[in-house]
Parts: sequence; C-alpha cells; structure tokens
Amino acid sequence: MGDVVFRVLAAVAATFALSAAPAWADDDGPEKLFTFKDRNITESSGLAVSPTHQNVFYTHNDSSAAPVFYAVGPDGRTKATFHLRGAEARDWEAMAATKDPATGQGALWFADIGDNLDGAWPDVSIYKVAEPRTLRDATLPATRYRFRYAGGGRNAEGIMINPRTGRLYVVSKEFSGSVYAAPKKLRTDKVNVLRRVAAAPIMATDAAYAPDGSSYVIRTYFSATLYRPSGETLARVTMPELRQAESVAYTADGKALLVGSEGPNSPVYRVPLPERAQATRTPTPTPKPVAAQESARPSDTAEPSGLTAKDVLIWLAAAAGATGVITFIARRTR
Repeated sequence: MGDVVFRVLAAVAATFALSAAPAWADDDGPEKLFTFKDRNITESSGLAVSPTHQNVFYTHNDSSAAPVFYAVGPDGRTKATFHLRGAEARDWEAMAATKDPATGQGALWFADIGDNLDGAWPDVSIYKVAEPRTLRDATLPATRYRFRYAGGGRNAEGIMINPRTGRLYVVSKEFSGSVYAAPKKLRTDKVNVLRRVAAAPIMATDAAYAPDGSSYVIRTYFSATLYRPSGETLARVTMPELRQAESVAYTADGKALLVGSEGPNSPVYRVPLPERAQATRTPTPTPKPVAAQESARPSDTAEPSGLTAKDVLIWLAAAAGATGVITFIARRTR
C-alpha cells in the first residue's frame, strides 16, 4: 500500500508541477538510446558516461547482494561486470565519473548514501575506483571514504564532482533538499564532514556536473534543473515519463542529459539541452586566490533555488489531491 500511495502522490504532484512551473523542452524531444538488456540490472540507480572509453556507460543497482557495477555499450548489452574489493553495498544510490586532466586516467565514484530512515546510519560511504582500462569482468580494489553530515543524518541519492576543482558534493533527497560539500581533500583515516552549502529541489534523485564544469544539473522525479556554477538557474528541463526516475548524467559532449529509471529492462533517454546550457569546452583548472580555493560552495555568489513558496503550494495541492484518490481506491478495494 505504501508503494501505491507514493506512486499516486508522485503522479498527482507531477501533474501540478508540470502545469505550474514552465520548463524548457527541445522540439525533437527525448530520444531513447537503449534499454538495459542484462537481467541482473534490475534497479539501475546510478548512471555515468565513461571518461576514457567511447560509447560506454556505467550503472549499478540500487540494492544488491554485492558491490557491483556494469559497463554497458550503446546497444544496452553489458560489456563487463565489475566487483569492488573492500566495499559494501548497503544502499548504493548514485555514481559519478571523473578524469584526471594531468594523467588522463578515469575514476569512478560509487555513493552508498541512501538512508530511508533519515539518519539511521552514523556515517555513509563513497568509494573511488580507478576506471578499468580493459572492459572485461574483474574485481577491482576500491578506496573508501566515510562521511557524516554536520547537521545530522540525511537521506541522499545524488553526488556530483566539479571537474575544475575536484570537489565532491552530495545532494540530499528531502522535502527541502540541500547540497553538501565534502572537504577539499578527502581522508581515508577519519570521517569526512559534509557541510550544507546550498539549497536543492524537492526530492532530488540524482545530480551531475557538466564535463567542462560550466553547469550542473539536479533532477527530481518530474524534471531537471540546470544551474551555472554561480548558482543562477539556467533552465528547467522536462524529463521523459519513466517508471521511477533515478539517474542523470551529461553526455560526453555536454550537449544533452542522459536519464534512466529503475526496473528490469529499463530505458536510458537522451534529452537535448537548450543551447545556452550546453557545455562546449574541456575543463581546465582555474587559478584562484587561496581563500576562494577553500570555499566549499558550488557557487561563490548565490545558492541554487530550492524550496520556494510555489513548490510548497504545488506539493500541498498534490498531497490533497492524492489523499482523495487514495481514499477512493481504498473504498473500492475493501
């Protein structure tokens, strides 16, 4: 019944949200790239584009018996399955991919940050693994970084890494969500503290930085919002209708978003971006004064817009509408 309640609420809220908040959409609309063919990929929750292998995408399940991720080709077929040594899979929710501009080596990050009890875990973990150079089944060593929130535990489903600064951010999934910055230098011998630096949209399910660092995206079940590094909103992009919208990533050229869903044989869509929001250049570290380098904010001037009065009204209206629908269903199913 809980799942039914959630889905009804989500559907009603989506209706209100789409009608109340204007969003940009390309004339061509979303394009389905592929569906995951691997029967072991049943809850695709994280999605990333390989920084070193052309036309290779990575994903992982939301919950599984072991810490595993998959390299998938453009036809949706799995090229290789990788197990992480020294890692756990308590509640994997997101991933990110980065590339060292000095060495050209790719790195993959897996976020075990889900916490449906909003603070039940004393700390959460994010694992870093060197991107495999060869796409064949293997077990890879992982480096574990432990984190806790400065303001108490949170449920979160999004991570993103600024390719210009290398700083990692966690985006919480809450009615009034937040962006949390990790320390500039991560430690493996102690718990790293995540500090709130910005607001995030309601019930964010994933986030990602553009490959050139010129923008970032935070998505929800209903839409995605693009931001400049300054925190200025670039656009709100309508998402394709998905069973349970969970993941988002930028394409390698930064001109579109890739979005995915949980479920067996789930699809991955390409959603074109408005021209003003497209990434067009390779990231290069930008020299800054020491004080600016130490800033943990994704923007030095403003926070991205999060929970607004309009959002509150939308969700209150959605809740009221959902209550009526749920009551009707309950009466019909007695």
